Amino acid sequence: MEHHPRDGVGRARLGLQAVDEMLAAQRQRIATYTRAHQPPSRKPAGPAARTSARVPGVVRELLEALPMAAMLVRPVIGGDGRIEDFLYVAQNEAARDYSVAYLPEESVPRWSGPVLLFERFPVMESTALPRMLADAHHGRAAQGPEAVEWFVPRPAGPPARLSSEVRVAPCGQDLLVTWEPGHRLRMARAAQKLVRTCWAEWNLADGTVEPSLGFSYVLGLDPAAPVPDLRGLASLVAAEGLPEFYGLLYDVLLRKRRSACELRMRGPVERFIRLVAEPVRPQGGPVWAVRAVLVDVSDDHRRRALARAADEEARRQRSRAVALTEVAEVLRDAVLPRFQDELASYGLDTAVVYRPESTGSGVGGDWYKALRLPDGRLLVALGDARGHGLEAVTLMAKLRYALAGLAYTEEPVEELTRWLNEVACGDGIESTATAVIARYHPERSLLRWTCAGHPRPVLLRGGRAGQLPDPPGSPGLAIGVLPGTTYTAAETVLADGDIVLLYSDGLVERRDTDPDEDRDRFLGAAEQCARETAPAAGHDGLQEYAERVLDRLDGPHRTDDATLLALRRVPAAQEPADQR
Repeated sequence: MEHHPRDGVGRARLGLQAVDEMLAAQRQRIATYTRAHQPPSRKPAGPAARTSARVPGVVRELLEALPMAAMLVRPVIGGDGRIEDFLYVAQNEAARDYSVAYLPEESVPRWSGPVLLFERFPVMESTALPRMLADAHHGRAAQGPEAVEWFVPRPAGPPARLSSEVRVAPCGQDLLVTWEPGHRLRMARAAQKLVRTCWAEWNLADGTVEPSLGFSYVLGLDPAAPVPDLRGLASLVAAEGLPEFYGLLYDVLLRKRRSACELRMRGPVERFIRLVAEPVRPQGGPVWAVRAVLVDVSDDHRRRALARAADEEARRQRSRAVALTEVAEVLRDAVLPRFQDELASYGLDTAVVYRPESTGSGVGGDWYKALRLPDGRLLVALGDARGHGLEAVTLMAKLRYALAGLAYTEEPVEELTRWLNEVACGDGIESTATAVIARYHPERSLLRWTCAGHPRPVLLRGGRAGQLPDPPGSPGLAIGVLPGTTYTAAETVLADGDIVLLYSDGLVERRDTDPDEDRDRFLGAAEQCARETAPAAGHDGLQEYAERVLDRLDGPHRTDDATLLALRRVPAAQEPADQR
């Protein structure tokens, strides 16, 4: 898989060598381009052209007086009156200094007198300069400033790139060409666009404005429109921002201090401008001008608005989750029983421990049921409804109450399980659950149970823990998966002191572990807790043992709620008199 250099993995693999290789490849592309665009050699200017290129002394003096690089160019006119070429006849000291500073010494011969312009600089013939020269000659009007970019090949090594702001003006029958490094101006204009920043100075006495190059772009104005004065700038501000703008002017003009504000501008496109202004005034005098920097902060506003909306939505979702969790907890507490000694008459001690999942995402769907039946038997069940939160608790309560109603039919547990599956299937694909459903026959100390996609019960006998064998035909499908599913029951006879442990998979399941490892972890915890301290008689002793088992298995790695239901066969001598 290819990684983009800005992603974490790709960035980690980049080094200085990779950067060097990329830059070298780009230099090679530039060299190939310059070779392909190398113009053919021109015929040198003859002696007649050189002789006709004399420049009067007064013109040379004026040329030297110019503060920027300048040269004098003379059109070479053919017999038909058309321009055949241009003769480079003179230059000033600033032009010679420019050549020394910017032209590679070995690439251009030292200037020693008049020469055809494009013989000396062949590549310039493909720039805007020939057109500017022709237009200035024919139209007798100044041209530019205009950006002219060109390169000068070197005999060896990379070419030199030149970028200038060029002006051409008629000068008698000649043409005066002036230029200065233009990349600074273009960089300033580009920088203002990139960071959406501009500046201006408003002169209060005469109402004139001195703006930067990017002023119109930052304010979203037509480049051809006049630059607004301070009153015009105020008219661009949305009505609700005018008090802020007035306050800024008050600070700058009357308090004579720096001030800043953020303004929403009028217009179909929402635009926000941060304005930082300061007074300009002579020492001890009034404020004559306002100097300001303007920054388009519209993107920041949009990002902050999106962040606020996302934060508000997150708060709403958290509030909703907390409310649903609270409702689910209340509902769960109302539905699930708290075992004490109410099942002792059946010759059983019972205990249950429930803990919600550790990540705090909500109450889960673990459920359990212990119900005395009219025939003198006991219904015991433990299950896990799909999902978390209110939906899971609602499904849990629905299955639990459905099972309680079905149990009064006195049908075998395999039939109860089949009916409960039909009830869940009738509710749709979301009503799935796993369960162990059992009926205890106290007269025979017999536990008949079915398994619907749930971990099988564990029997602790004589200090050794083992998982009970599957019912005939292997465990059945989870409840609510497939209508018409049949289930079979297993039978386990309990001896005095036997403890049956029913548990939900959240107690033992861990990410990236094998189910057999999960089961063995549970068996080891059950045995070790029994060896360390044998469960004391009565409900309290069994409850304390169940909590120790869950404590040993619990931890921050658990990602689901956990339930442990313990049943212990009470020795006959401890049973109440009416059950002996």
